[in-house]
Amino acid sequence: MRAITYDRHGGADVLQLTDQPVPPVGPDAVLVRVHAAAVNPVDLYVRAGGLDALMDVQFPVVPGWDVAGVVEQVGLDVPELEVGDEVFGYVRKDWVHGGTFAEYVAAPVRTLARKPSSLSFEEAAGVPLAGLTAYQTIVRSGLRAGQTVLVHGASGGVGSFAVQIARSLGARVVGTASERNHDYLRSLGAEPVAHGEGLVRRVRDLVPDGVDVVLDYAGHGLVAEAPQLLAAGGVPVSIVDASVRELPGGVYAWVRPSSSDLAELARLADDGALTVHVDRVLELEDAAEAHRLVEQGGGRGKVVVRVR
Repeated sequence: MRAITYDRHGGADVLQLTDQPVPPVGPDAVLVRVHAAAVNPVDLYVRAGGLDALMDVQFPVVPGWDVAGVVEQVGLDVPELEVGDEVFGYVRKDWVHGGTFAEYVAAPVRTLARKPSSLSFEEAAGVPLAGLTAYQTIVRSGLRAGQTVLVHGASGGVGSFAVQIARSLGARVVGTASERNHDYLRSLGAEPVAHGEGLVRRVRDLVPDGVDVVLDYAGHGLVAEAPQLLAAGGVPVSIVDASVRELPGGVYAWVRPSSSDLAELARLADDGALTVHVDRVLELEDAAEAHRLVEQGGGRGKVVVRVR
């Protein structure tokens, strides 16, 4: 099969189009014929060796964790899926090796769900990691209808999903972003505020009594300001700054594969409550350029690689 691989850590130039064997399928896994795979910032971090202390690496590595495709083969004990099912998933395994930037990926069934029928393969590939991160952090925050949430990095991949999920729950959403993205946030149902100096005052002008939840998807020391932004008993959550655990009620979240959570994201998409903005679609052989686009930052939508 055609696959993007790298045999050493480094920049985007280590990514090469190679021929690899079709991966074997375990008893609780399926073989997915990949139609599209998305690039996430963590893919660049993994490629550079940033997760070596947490996960074993087996070269050559096929990068990528997000996928949308069709089930080609099922394992010995997979009653959940059948050959021909359209699926999407966050195919993060316990080691770094057989990823989604290939014609086929062996995916544990716990990492997949049926693809939303309303989304194209390219759109569906842009959902799993970012969508799960948004959904799981919101669930862990306890956010409910009538509350107010502040989303840092609201126009980014995770943040834009969080805005939509929070709105679907009936929450009021305030989101930080650069001013060029304020109209985009309004279109998602958020009240935009500019990040940077004076942020606490601007948020307090909108929500004088403080917000109920702060979701930090941006970093840059924003956790330190959370106590000034939260109402009494409010919950700060971060995916980038573990120091949030030192704050009262603080939650540090690391996204997990979950079929049931993916199914909920699919339901929201098919109900019209969750949209996906795909910024660029490139071919498999252009995967290095896809990584470079994400590395440049500043994009609003997902960068997706089309395989079939």
